Amino acid sequence: MKEKLLRVFAEHPGQFVSGEMISRQLGCSRTAIWKHIDELRKNGYELESAPRKGYRLVRKGDGIKPHEVKVALQTTRLGRDITYLDATESTQIVAHKLAQDGIGEGHLVLANEQTKGKGRLGRKWFSKQGTSVSMSLILRPDLAPQKTPQLTLLTAVAVVRALKNQTGINCAIKWPNDVLVNGKKLVGILTEMQADPDRVHSIIIGIGINVNQRMEDLDPDIQDLATSLAIESGNSFERALIVAAIVNEFETLYDHYLTNGFEAVKTLWEMYSISVGTYIFARTMREVLYGYAKGITDEGVLLLEDEQGKVHQIYSADIEIASQR
Repeated sequence: MKEKLLRVFAEHPGQFVSGEMISRQLGCSRTAIWKHIDELRKNGYELESAPRKGYRLVRKGDGIKPHEVKVALQTTRLGRDITYLDATESTQIVAHKLAQDGIGEGHLVLANEQTKGKGRLGRKWFSKQGTSVSMSLILRPDLAPQKTPQLTLLTAVAVVRALKNQTGINCAIKWPNDVLVNGKKLVGILTEMQADPDRVHSIIIGIGINVNQRMEDLDPDIQDLATSLAIESGNSFERALIVAAIVNEFETLYDHYLTNGFEAVKTLWEMYSISVGTYIFARTMREVLYGYAKGITDEGVLLLEDEQGKVHQIYSADIEIASQR
């Protein structure tokens, strides 16, 4: 009901909407409307009421509860079912449990605070209460396990495009899954799967975004490496709208990918990438390679040509951009 109420206000921005009109559109009594208005106020929404005029939305809250996200969703299936947690250790842990219990494709896990978030290679991901986006999306594609890296790259493209549309900020991708602004990390993406050797049961894509943190909110150890949308722009952003924009963009790309394959996603990824077409250091578990990043394969594997002309396929590594020696 709160979702429907917010849609009414979205259709009449800055205007008073009569109680009679709201009652008619929502199919509930004036008393019920007042209760829902009161709940929105408790969630940080500023609503003005006036006799014979009705209600007017003055200022939105900054939550990421399901009804706040769904108002801006344009998807047919992804994100339509949401598990929301005010605080959790990790949305990935929750999503894995839901996937094991048989939850359907497109289920989204959201948290207002994540206390033990993790990134790739087991690194920590800090998610201060009320400032970040912490989300995990459950997918069940008919896909061979070796193709799952393609979805990491697809996710990065979806995030970059959504953030540009929603905030106006231009981001770049560092292979495979870091989204950067001005060379600093803004977004982390973690793709995990539940699979047999020949078949994927589920893929859980975790996305963490620094949204409204100020510099003093970031851990001192990462202030030279990380940033937020607020730091880069000087503005605050509605986290629910960012979540919805990402899920909207993801579904469009995902559906095209399932129907037409990876080629279009690969082209977009290379367009946004700062890793391809430059010299890099690739730190793998066994060695450090230096060379020219030629591009990615159809499986999303990075191709690095070393100084002897040998081309290496990089499946997992830390990437550092370097100047040519």
